[in-house]
Amino acid sequence: MSVDTATVARIATLARIKVSEAELEAMVPELNGILAWVEQLGEVDVTGVEPMTAVIENHQRLRDDVVGADPLTGGGVRDAVLANAPAAEHGFFGVPKVIE
Repeated sequence: MSVDTATVARIATLARIKVSEAELEAMVPELNGILAWVEQLGEVDVTGVEPMTAVIENHQRLRDDVVGADPLTGGGVRDAVLANAPAAEHGFFGVPKVIE
């Protein structure tokens, strides 16, 4: 794929960026170089390579999700919490329907 001055001007218009004629001429080879590099990346054989989210492997340290007997950190206090609710429905906070 090749980019010309008209294409760069169109992209600048869509991005709402004011670009002078000299800048348009300078961007044409830069964008063509970027597109050539992307095409070169498309030719790389990546079969068998797992997708990565980061260069360094990260693992989340998770704790067990256990409901304890302590009323401050554990469960068993639903009724006490819902006693403060203006409207409780089926063991949950009742909220008004919001439709715009």
